Amino acid sequence: MNIEQRLPATTGSAAKGGKLEFALHVLRGRWLSLFASFTILAGAGGGYIFGMYSSEIKAKFGYDQSTINLIGFFKDLGGNLGILSGLIAEVTPIWFILLIGWSLNFVGYFVIWLSVTGKIAKPKVWQMCTYMCIATNSLNFQNTGVLVVCLKNFPENRGVLLGVLKGFAGLSGAIMAQIYLALYGNDPQSLILFIGWFPAALSLVFVFTIRTINDGRQPNEVRVLYKFLFVSTALALFIMVMTLTQKLVTHFPQFAYDASATLICVLLFFPLVIVFQEELYLWNQKTIPTISKDVKIEIPPQSTVRSEEMARKSCFSDILDKPPRGEDYTILQALFSVDMLMVLISTACGLGSNLTAIDNMGQIAESLGYSTITKNTFVSLLNIWNYFGRIFAGLLSEKLLVKYNFPRPLMTSVCLFLSCVGYLLIAFPVPGSVYLASVIIGFTFGAQFPLLNAIISELFGLKHYATLFNVGGLATPVGSYLLNVRITGALYDHEAMKDLSRKNMHRSLSGELTCFGAHCYRTSFSILAAAACFGAFASLILVLRTREYYKGDIYKKFREETEAQEE
Repeated sequence: MNIEQRLPATTGSAAKGGKLEFALHVLRGRWLSLFASFTILAGAGGGYIFGMYSSEIKAKFGYDQSTINLIGFFKDLGGNLGILSGLIAEVTPIWFILLIGWSLNFVGYFVIWLSVTGKIAKPKVWQMCTYMCIATNSLNFQNTGVLVVCLKNFPENRGVLLGVLKGFAGLSGAIMAQIYLALYGNDPQSLILFIGWFPAALSLVFVFTIRTINDGRQPNEVRVLYKFLFVSTALALFIMVMTLTQKLVTHFPQFAYDASATLICVLLFFPLVIVFQEELYLWNQKTIPTISKDVKIEIPPQSTVRSEEMARKSCFSDILDKPPRGEDYTILQALFSVDMLMVLISTACGLGSNLTAIDNMGQIAESLGYSTITKNTFVSLLNIWNYFGRIFAGLLSEKLLVKYNFPRPLMTSVCLFLSCVGYLLIAFPVPGSVYLASVIIGFTFGAQFPLLNAIISELFGLKHYATLFNVGGLATPVGSYLLNVRITGALYDHEAMKDLSRKNMHRSLSGELTCFGAHCYRTSFSILAAAACFGAFASLILVLRTREYYKGDIYKKFREETEAQEE
């Protein structure tokens, strides 16, 4: 049945009116909003490919590794300092949040590009750190706008949904790397400019399509989400094949880069076909129910009484009077809970150590004698397996939770123990071990994001989710600063100075301090492995505390609310 067949008249004007109504139906639908969310997150990977342009900044300004790691810390700080975006999202529309995000991204990276190309005076270190923090802080506004809307639109499939959403975000670095190679070639300075304007362009196109839409639950939601998943998986596999091919082929031709980027763009926008199909299905099924004025629809008041009681209390008086897990916590109730403390500790140790490894991947490749092309391969592998980790954790944790009441915090512990293996492969390298380490670190890094976001939504509710999931992210820059700047960067420079002393050499004229050999990261990555184990044990404590909660049906209240709306 086509659109015209649903119309009461078959005149040309009526058909045109039907097409216009259907077009508006698509623009206002949840599926286009979801596709727009995928697309915006697919351009949010500027911080994930820091290893591709950090060496350029280091060489241009003569920084030592401690300084580069300090800039990397401010990158991580900006990417996780999301309290402001969460609080703004409580009182402003989502489009405003997204506009702030693209503005910060463009301004931050554009000023960095001006600095590296010498178009403005050489910035001081604190200025470069500020520019980087501003640029990456845009990710919080994009994440806040996208995740809050999508979880409210699809509350009963959050594991699968978060896996796909965070999967596109994890794949974003690899997507941007391939498009950059087609547009600019191997030019790190142009890469900085590209990651400034490309995400801003995507946000501007889709900013007004992302909003909360309460139109009931579609029976085949999971099936549609899997369609998006299959497209993103095809995209990830294609990028992985192209990345390995570019590594193996000595002189990869420019037309091949162009063809690769074109196909990536086709796959990136192919989900629009799925959007059209699903909205056409809803359009054909749409009916207008007539309800008598004498009929009263009663909404089950399960949580209404509790909400009214909490509203009458002061925000400070009920900090210790916490609701059951899964109900809507206030911000202060969540902040002062032991559950949140365990979440923060595991996040600081897990994501903090992961980001330390990711930010140093370029220097790790350099210290072990790998070429620039191979260094870019490591960075791309990190991003691709970052995607697979997010998809795997989101889908598997959802299936295990629904079928076996397997708690998500336990999967977090498994991921952190696995990441220890990746760190030890770098601490004690053998031929080819860095490739495997890139896969493991990228996978475990990606897996923690959907788990963290889902755990916070499950334990503390969705009412203040915009703020609370950003609170969880605050632990990441804390762990990154301690592990990256204070430990890894300092130990790297110490080993480099020892090398210079043994060889009776001096630092280069640019002031760059470089270490070569397997010993450069041995001690620091052994410490990273220990930190990840500590975070895994903190997550195990959370497993013990929430075991009764995860034995129940955590989606029951959402089904009841949906049924009430449909009635």
